[in-house]
Amino acid sequence: MNLHIIKLLAKAPIDLGQGCFKHKTKAKLIAFSCVPACSSECKALDLGCGDGYWSEKLKAKGYEVVSVDQEREYPNVDSDHSYNPMVPADINKKLPFPDNSFDLVWCSEVIEHLKEHRLAIAEIRRVLKPGGTHILTTPNSYFWLYYFLKLFGLSHKDWQNEGHKNFFHVNDIKKLFPSAKIYGYFPYVILKFKIKRFINLLSPSFVIVGRK
Repeated sequence: MNLHIIKLLAKAPIDLGQGCFKHKTKAKLIAFSCVPACSSECKALDLGCGDGYWSEKLKAKGYEVVSVDQEREYPNVDSDHSYNPMVPADINKKLPFPDNSFDLVWCSEVIEHLKEHRLAIAEIRRVLKPGGTHILTTPNSYFWLYYFLKLFGLSHKDWQNEGHKNFFHVNDIKKLFPSAKIYGYFPYVILKFKIKRFINLLSPSFVIVGRK
């Protein structure tokens, strides 16, 4: 019964997460709309670049982009081959960049996979220039679907990506990013709207936008 529920949700044509929606899920579109305009010589870090889709989008906005990801086997769930150019780095460790290196850090659907997510967040702040912007997206593990699936005995690990190590509540996000703005979206089909209230109940994802 539990497996049937998960398979059904995976096939539903609704924007509840990643998978086939990974480049157009509303959370990522909201996040990208928060990218500051680049006037001249702006430098961005795409941390956990995957197939490089968002690196290319940032380049199209005028950013010089450094794309970083962990060494992985290909093909994988994100891409058939590594993005070129990509700087290989262990995101659970200190990043190979000086302090105050980037005007923007883009980090989408990454921190939920990290054992050392607090170190990664500290590194994001370290490599940002004063006044720089960080934009992250990560799943909301406690929106309404969690409570529905809990009735069937399903835990986070049963219905979320098997690589997820962290399952964030909005209170966790507020502690990790105390001065950031947090957005979500609702509903999940056809018209979808950015929301600032009731995010933990309604939105499948958190969009986190902050400045150094």
